[in-house]
Amino acid sequence: MTDHATDPEYGPVFGVLTPQANTSVEPEMQSLLQPGTVLSARCTSRSADARQRLIDYADGLAETLAQFDTAPLRVAGFACTGSSYLMGRMAEDKLTERLSAGTGAPVITAAQAIRQALDALGVRRLAVLSPYPAWLTTDALDYWRAAGYAIGALADLPLAGPDTRGIYDLTTARVQAALSGLNSQGCDAVLLSGTGMPSLRAIATSESTLPMLSSNLCLAWVMRAAVEPEIGTAEGLRRWLSPQAGWRSRLIGLNR
Repeated sequence: MTDHATDPEYGPVFGVLTPQANTSVEPEMQSLLQPGTVLSARCTSRSADARQRLIDYADGLAETLAQFDTAPLRVAGFACTGSSYLMGRMAEDKLTERLSAGTGAPVITAAQAIRQALDALGVRRLAVLSPYPAWLTTDALDYWRAAGYAIGALADLPLAGPDTRGIYDLTTARVQAALSGLNSQGCDAVLLSGTGMPSLRAIATSESTLPMLSSNLCLAWVMRAAVEPEIGTAEGLRRWLSPQAGWRSRLIGLNR
């Protein structure tokens, strides 16, 4: 680990910004970002409309980052892929560039982290597991196609209604069942999109021979690379995804 004079007692500080009702980001990040200190800040919106909430989360990121006050962040990760899908890559990149300059630490979104991982692996054709309402799945696929990736396969996880908050009711068993029906033949990788979907145990138990990526897994990889640059290489990513990766043995509730 890189020495850092301002790291506190329990190691480098990772700031995570997560939607207000998200129940998956913090436990997965605690498993992924060790050793270190994971601090979270809640993105909030009073809107009853799911699309507007995702917009509000992105628009309010500077204020959300301010919740960390003087904490010596090494990096901050915006754990809300849906907001990126709505704003698009160019606006997303401009936003994180501006926030990074204002914060004094790198700010990265989950979707940007996925892009970095896909590029490191040389992925061109992607199989996607989408836990979203149909309207957001459409935006998600448009985002990935605009980024230069072909969608070779898609599996939906139907939610009860058009509200994205249904993602928080998903279980690993449902994710595993959806993955079992995903025909990823001819694809280069499988993406489990959505930071609110429990993904790590499904990835850890998958028998797929393709690289298995998720929003939280990729975001944590880029955040860890801010502290350990060697992790950010293609070889470092392969180790991060391997059966020997340390996060697999730290999974909260893996054997329940």
